[in-house]
Amino acid sequence: MTLRIATYNVHKGFSQFNRRMVVHELRSHLRLIDADIVFLQEVHGSNTRHAARFGDWPDEPQYEFLADQVWPEFAYGRNAVYDHGDHGNALLSRYPIVSAQNQDVSGHRFESRGLLHCAIALPGAAQALHCFCVHLALGERSRQMQIGAVIERIRSEVPPDAPLILAGDFNDWRNRAGHRLQHELGLREAFRDIKGGRPARSFPALFPMLRLDRIYLRGFEVQAAEVHHGHPWSRISDHAALSAQLRLG
Repeated sequence: MTLRIATYNVHKGFSQFNRRMVVHELRSHLRLIDADIVFLQEVHGSNTRHAARFGDWPDEPQYEFLADQVWPEFAYGRNAVYDHGDHGNALLSRYPIVSAQNQDVSGHRFESRGLLHCAIALPGAAQALHCFCVHLALGERSRQMQIGAVIERIRSEVPPDAPLILAGDFNDWRNRAGHRLQHELGLREAFRDIKGGRPARSFPALFPMLRLDRIYLRGFEVQAAEVHHGHPWSRISDHAALSAQLRLG
């Protein structure tokens, strides 16, 4: 079967520098990608301040609002919790999510991070697809610890022959995470496979320079990959969205 996926740091539903609330535009443009599975970072579960400030702020959690009528299955990993709300990672799926767990991988108390692990039942597939949605730390030391936690979880929780997708905002401009994931787990990066050997530039969205967002794979052939940047994407988030067309191998 073929599978279309996307990963996107949605900046909590606000444009770059928090100039505008754009969650409605975000939902419209996210649907244009037409992905079967979407990996989201910086998603609000709730925020009473934004709800009081903006009359059109969604009543439901942000991930439910984005998923409505397109992705019947969704999972949310709440990472950062504060007095007026919370945010974290989310996964939206057209196929059944049979299990979902969120692991705290925070490097310190000032930067809350999580690892959202979902198993998805694909039609006709012998094994579940294991999906990992991450948003790694800004600091190199914390990122290396978090990559170690990802590697340990995959080794302990995922059968060695099961298909796997690891996607999100890696904040990894030096590509140290990529070297470890390739050499220790044998994962391949989608854009390195199809675009000539390097991950995609994804930040900032208007004119991407830094290679922060990634899609790592096992058990798939990459048929196409795209960076969604420039207008109108740069009006929605500070990150570009990435998408890939995959064939289950």
